Amino acid sequence: MSLPKILVVDDDKNLLELLKIRLESANYEVVAVLREESAVNEMKNQVFDLSIIDLQLFNMDGISLMEELHLINPEMPVIILTAYGSIESAVEAMRRGAFNYLTKPFDPRELLFQIENAFEKRRLTNEIKRLKGLLKERYDFKNIVAKSEKMQRVRELVSRVAETDSTIFIYGESGTGKELIAKALHLASDRKDKPFVAINCAAIPETLLESELFGHKKGAFTDAIRDSKGLFAQAHEGTIFLDEIGDMSLSIQAKLLRVLQERQFHPVGSEKSVEVNVRVIVATNKDLEAEIKEGRFREDLFYRIHVIPVYLPPLRERKEDIPLLVDYFLKYFSQEMGKGVKGMTPAAIQKLMLYDWPGNVRELKNTIEYAVAMTQEKVITEDLILPAKGILQEPLIYLREARETFERGYLIRLLELTTGNVSKASKLAGKYRADFYNLLKKYNIRPENFKKA
Repeated sequence: MSLPKILVVDDDKNLLELLKIRLESANYEVVAVLREESAVNEMKNQVFDLSIIDLQLFNMDGISLMEELHLINPEMPVIILTAYGSIESAVEAMRRGAFNYLTKPFDPRELLFQIENAFEKRRLTNEIKRLKGLLKERYDFKNIVAKSEKMQRVRELVSRVAETDSTIFIYGESGTGKELIAKALHLASDRKDKPFVAINCAAIPETLLESELFGHKKGAFTDAIRDSKGLFAQAHEGTIFLDEIGDMSLSIQAKLLRVLQERQFHPVGSEKSVEVNVRVIVATNKDLEAEIKEGRFREDLFYRIHVIPVYLPPLRERKEDIPLLVDYFLKYFSQEMGKGVKGMTPAAIQKLMLYDWPGNVRELKNTIEYAVAMTQEKVITEDLILPAKGILQEPLIYLREARETFERGYLIRLLELTTGNVSKASKLAGKYRADFYNLLKKYNIRPENFKKA
């Protein structure tokens, strides 16, 4: 492993030699130069992990040289050496990009300590960038696995509204990927560098949910042994994702409505209001309009959150996405478990396509994880797919038969919607009336059977 490389620039030859000896004895590779132009040339020819620059040089000050070096390598930390009494200049150096400064004469141990701090900060910064890159790679809209027209429309909608601050209302059955869409929205927004805070409202008892959301003061209730910030405050300037909002009690709904209207709230046990700037994304698997009629959800809150609705269709309505999702999960779990699984047999794929997936994508993911864990072969066979489910294995029919079955059902649905009005039905189908009649004749469908008595 190569040693960390440090560039030292000082017009004092004796100090330069001393620094070189001390740093090399601490296991650093050191390039020491007297002149500014030499420092620039060295930077152009090799990569340095850190630079130590004296504030006073032959032809320019150390801050100007630092800025010139940062044009070549913006990520390189710089420590400025300054004479006693030049503190203002040192502070200015930090304002303009220096990592830190040391006042001469300095303790060599302090210099080594500052170097280690600079390397640790850079390591953490690089790790944060790496993790953000992984998050973006995983949750980027372009990487959301979708081939079906329904999911393509979802992807187009959410990519269009991501950069707004509008409240997003995501609804659909459990397991359809609502949190995945919420994270993608956050990472595509201007708030991507701020917190993303998620909470499942159904998973927390009502007595604790208010404190979780809005925080509390010490002594507000029996177990409140210290102040708590609350999730809304933690999400300040970022995004808060309220999953399963339909399970929130009416009393908490009233408090949430105030936060959305006034952008401020009172922690439990506090009389002081807290202002907050957050982007709100909510999700539910319930029919909130039905919940309103039953008196279980506030109508005013519904209209406050129902700004940009995003419907995630169940997997059974977008089965053309199943092969893509299977391929994605196979690669993921095969790599995670260190198995060289290459694919599935046609019978296994057919079994997946015939199943209705009440648990949606989450259930499919668990199914593939089980199959990869259990298989001892390179190809997964049908016996490892949903072994506890009694799936009717109907033979695949010809494409012509499938098309005719769909077409007949489609015509019947149109006539049901229009109560047998052929003119309206043909317009909805985008067909000429004469062509529409020919289709009805082909399938022996009589419009008068759909007219109301």
